[in-house]
Amino acid sequence: MSVDTPSRESAPTTTPRPSLWAALRPLALRLHFYAGVLVAPLLFVAALTGLLYALSFQAENILYRHELRVPVGESVQPLTAQVAAAQAAHPEGETTAVWPSSERGATTRVLMKAPGLADDESLAVFVNPYTTDVRGALVSTGSSGALPLRSWLSSFHADLQLGELGRNYSEMAASWLWVVALGGLLLWVGRRRRLRLLRPERAATGRRRTLSWHGSVGLWAVTGLVLLSATGLTWSRYAGENIAELKDRLGGATPTVAAATTGGTGGGHEHHEGMAMPSAAPSTLTLDQVAGIARGQGVRASIQIGLPGAGKGFVVRERDTEFPVHLDAVAVDPADGRVMDVLRFADYPLLAQLTRFGIDAHMGVFLGLPNQLALAALALALMALIVWGYRMWWQRGPATGRGPGRPQPRGAWRRVPLPVLGVLAVVTSVIGWFVPMLGAGLVAFLAVDALLGLRSLRRGAARP
Repeated sequence: MSVDTPSRESAPTTTPRPSLWAALRPLALRLHFYAGVLVAPLLFVAALTGLLYALSFQAENILYRHELRVPVGESVQPLTAQVAAAQAAHPEGETTAVWPSSERGATTRVLMKAPGLADDESLAVFVNPYTTDVRGALVSTGSSGALPLRSWLSSFHADLQLGELGRNYSEMAASWLWVVALGGLLLWVGRRRRLRLLRPERAATGRRRTLSWHGSVGLWAVTGLVLLSATGLTWSRYAGENIAELKDRLGGATPTVAAATTGGTGGGHEHHEGMAMPSAAPSTLTLDQVAGIARGQGVRASIQIGLPGAGKGFVVRERDTEFPVHLDAVAVDPADGRVMDVLRFADYPLLAQLTRFGIDAHMGVFLGLPNQLALAALALALMALIVWGYRMWWQRGPATGRGPGRPQPRGAWRRVPLPVLGVLAVVTSVIGWFVPMLGAGLVAFLAVDALLGLRSLRRGAARP
C-alpha cells in the first residue's frame, strides 16, 4: 500500500500580508512630495526672513550703539531727573514707562506715546543715566522693545510688509512645516536607517548622496523645526485664535498683576488687563521710590516701570527672559506706596510658562545669543533641506536628466485598510479645522491632483 505525499507544486502557498507601514508609505510619500513642491517656496521665504531676523539682534547693538551705550560714570542720577530730561527733549510725547539702565554703561529707556505712532509702538528716548543727557530717540515696537531694524525684519518675516494679507503666507508656512518635518522623519525611519546615517554617506553619489544629506540634516533639525512651527502658530491669525481658546479652556491663560486702584478687589491675579477706571489721585512717589519698593519684593532684574494710568497703579515688571528667567511683577499704589499685588512667574500655570518659553525661544530672546545662533542654524538647515528636496526631484527625472521626476503614483489611499483610512480621514478633518491653513492646503493639493489625474485620463483616451 502506497502513501501519497504531496508534491512541491501542490503545497499550499501563503502570500505575506503587507504591513501597515507598507500600505501607508506610498500615501506619506505622495503627501510629502506635494507639500515639498508646493509649500517649500513659502517655507524658504520664511526661513530666509527668519535668518535675517535672528541676526538682527547683534546688528541692532552695532547700528544703535550710540543710543544704547554710554561711558560708565561715577554715579547714576535719579530716575525722575532722567525722565524729566527725556520729556524736555520730546514735549510732544506722554511718558508711559521707563526701563532703567540694567547694567553699567547701558542707557535708560523712556517710552512715550507720541502722535503718528501705532498702538503697539512707542517713542523710546535714550538717556545717559550718569549725566541725564539725551542720546537720541527711536521708535520701539512691542513688549520686547524692538528697535526699527529688528521691528522691520520681524514684520517682514511675519507678513512680508503686506499687512493682514501677508500674514497668510507665514501661517501657511507654519501650518505645513511640522507636517513636512514629521513626514520626512517618518519616511526616513521607515527605511530602517541605522544611527550611523545621522551623518551623510560620504561614498554615495547622485540622488542617493542628495537623499543622504537631506535625511541626515533633517534628522538633526526636525525637533527644532516642529517647535518653530508650533510656536509660530500660537500668534497666527486663524490657528492662533483656536490655540488661545484651547489654552484658556485648559487653564493656561497668562495671568497679569492686579493693578486697579479703585473698584477692584485688590486680591488675586487678573487674567486680562482691566478696563480703564476713573483717574486716581496724583502720585506722591518718585520713580526711585517705586523701584525701591519693587526691589523689596524681589522684582529687581532688568525692570520696566509702567506709570499709573486711569485707575491704575505703578506696575513694575521684570523683563529678563534669559534662563533662568526673571519675570515677576508687582503693582504699587501711587497714593501711598502700598503693594497691591505681587505676581511670581513661578505661579503661572504650567501651560502659560511653556507658552512663554516657546514664544521667547521663537523670538530669539529666551537664551540670548545661543538662542539666536540656534535660530540661524535652523533657518540655514531648512533652506538647505528645501534645495536638496528640489534637487532630488530633478534627479529623479527621466534618464536624459531633463525635467523633474513624477510623484508617487495615484491610488495610494486604496492600499490603506478601510478602518485605518477612516481614522486618518477623521483626524485629518479635525486638524484641518483646528489649523485652517493646513486644511486649505490639503484641499488645494487634492484639487491639483484631481486636475492632473483628469488630464492624464484625457491624454490616455486620446491615444489611438
